[in-house]
Amino acid sequence: MEGFFAALVNQIFWLFLIYSFIAPLVRQRMLEAARLQAITALEKKRGTRVIAMIHRQEALALFGIPLFRYINIEDSEELLRAIRMTHPDMPIDLILHTPGGLVLASEQIARALCNHPAKVTVFVPHYAMSGGTLIALAADEIVMDPHAVLGPVDPQLGDLPAASVLRAVEIKRPERVEDRTLILADVARKAIWQVRRLLEEILSAKMDRQKAQELAGLLSEGVWTHDYPICAEEAKALGLPVSIDFPEEIHRLMALYPQPVQRRASVDYVPIPYEPDTRPQPAPRRRTRGARKV
Repeated sequence: MEGFFAALVNQIFWLFLIYSFIAPLVRQRMLEAARLQAITALEKKRGTRVIAMIHRQEALALFGIPLFRYINIEDSEELLRAIRMTHPDMPIDLILHTPGGLVLASEQIARALCNHPAKVTVFVPHYAMSGGTLIALAADEIVMDPHAVLGPVDPQLGDLPAASVLRAVEIKRPERVEDRTLILADVARKAIWQVRRLLEEILSAKMDRQKAQELAGLLSEGVWTHDYPICAEEAKALGLPVSIDFPEEIHRLMALYPQPVQRRASVDYVPIPYEPDTRPQPAPRRRTRGARKV
């Protein structure tokens, strides 16, 4: 009898081990299938090519290690391939959710969108910062959730804002600045000029040249901090083609790109939509103080 129980426990252990390896893979495949189904349904409804570039912390299937995602060369290669596969007369809908990334990759994507003959619409469900904003500016229309934000496009040198490096060198005397810092300031000056020139080129197709130059300087020269949130109302005031008529289907698609599971959720709520209670309510009872009985 003891041998039977030992064999049973051993089999249960191996079944559990196999399940632990296979279950995440199965869930990932099911999630990918659901994403493709949602994208296909959105394409049929809008008559467009739908492309999603969504950067979140993805959990590896076997080890659960979070990876920080940003715009890189692989993204630009895939996006450019998708644009090449789209007929010139077919509009493109780009769903953009990103903290930013490499200037080179963002510039390639932005130029490819600018060169697409049909209408290009960028949807921002939560945020498209830095390089994400650069890509959004290339669209004919930017559709933002009412609470979504864009951000400045000022270049960063590692973890240092290029504009701040220049100002630090200007404040100090040249003889008191290290050669390495002076070299960094020279690179910062070139980086700002390159980004500003690109912004002027992109924005000139959507507004007059003087306005494009002013806005390019505002976004690229460190007027704000790099994480400054530009809401839809402010983006409109800046002259950008922004709308807040955001489709609910994209919010449902975003739910198929979950963050990795944590031990304790940071946000808790009952995950069902609430509707206002239209049932007639009883009239409130009036309370009187010190009422005397007669």
